[in-house]
Amino acid sequence: MTMKTMRRKIENAAVGVGVANRLDDLSAIHHPGCAAVIWRRDMPATVGDTFAAMETDRLPCARIILRPDAVRETMAVLCDDTDAQDGDAMAWLVEDVAALADRFTALTGAPHLRLRLEIVTGDSCRKFHVDSVLARLICTYRGTGTQYGVSTDGAEPARVFTVPTGAPVLLRGTLWPGDAPSGLLHRSPPITGTGETRLLLVLDPIFDLEDEF
Repeated sequence: MTMKTMRRKIENAAVGVGVANRLDDLSAIHHPGCAAVIWRRDMPATVGDTFAAMETDRLPCARIILRPDAVRETMAVLCDDTDAQDGDAMAWLVEDVAALADRFTALTGAPHLRLRLEIVTGDSCRKFHVDSVLARLICTYRGTGTQYGVSTDGAEPARVFTVPTGAPVLLRGTLWPGDAPSGLLHRSPPITGTGETRLLLVLDPIFDLEDEF
C-alpha cells in the first residue's frame, strides 16, 4: 500500500483526522478542523517482537509528572529496571518516547508533562469520549491501538477505526481553543477475556502543577 493510499484511507475514515508522514508533520493538529493526526509509521520489527515476547511483569511502566527535558533520562532509568534481554529494543523505546515528548511539548508549549507508560490487560476507558485536556498524545507499543470514530450526538460511532500499533496519534481535547467540537471520539479497545496485553504511552500537557496535587 502506498503512502498516498494510506493517507486517503485515514482522511476518509473520520472527519478531521489527518496523516503525518514524519514526526514534524504532527503540527497539522493546528490546522482548522483537524481533530487528530496519526503518524503512519512502522516500529522496527525486532522492537515489536521484543515487546510482544516480554512477560507482563517485565514491561516498563510509570506514571509521573516531569519536565520535558527530563523524559529521556527518566525513560533510560525505567527501561534499565526492566532487565530486558534485548537492550536494543529498550534503547529504541527511550529515544522514541523522548522524541515524541519533545515534539508534543513544542506543539503545546507545556512546561511539564504527565507521562504514563501503562500495561493494560482489561477494558480501560472503553467508552468513546474526548479527553478533558488541551491535547493528548497516545502510542500503543504492544497490542491493539486506540480506536476512534465520528459521532454527531455523543453516541457510539457507527464506524470504528483502529490506530495501527506503533503509530502515535495526537488528539485535541475539550480545552483546545478555537474550533467547535468535531464529533471525533476515541476509546481504548475492549480486550477483556482475550488474554491480550497492551503497552501504552500517554502524554498530557501540564500548565499548572498546583492543580495536579
